[in-house]
Amino acid sequence: MPARVFTALLAADSGRLTAAELGASLQVSPAAVSGAVRFLTQVGLVGREREAGSRRDRYRVHDDAWYEASMRRDRELVRWEAGLREGIEALGADTAAGARLTESLEFFAFMRAELPDLLTRWHDRRTALRDTR
Repeated sequence: MPARVFTALLAADSGRLTAAELGASLQVSPAAVSGAVRFLTQVGLVGREREAGSRRDRYRVHDDAWYEASMRRDRELVRWEAGLREGIEALGADTAAGARLTESLEFFAFMRAELPDLLTRWHDRRTALRDTR
């Protein structure tokens, strides 16, 4: 459901929809929309805005949703690396399971090292794309 809600917001010309509009366009219950927007808000892909003079909330996609979500991913990679290190220590690096965890640790370390340059290149490319509009 979060993917459907996110896609509906991306596809809306304004990039903003109320819960009622989301429910109607997706033909889902208010509870389904509520759960989806709660998740999307927690992961930073969607924001909530109050309509001026109204009690109705509108949900919107953040302008740099993927970029910002990727920036936060770095903190998650650090946590995953810590967990993998603990697993390697507990299982032993010389075991088959320890070797799998070590390879996973190296993958996450590689991703974390590469992510800043990748995001910088995306930022430059996005700027160029926006300048051509």
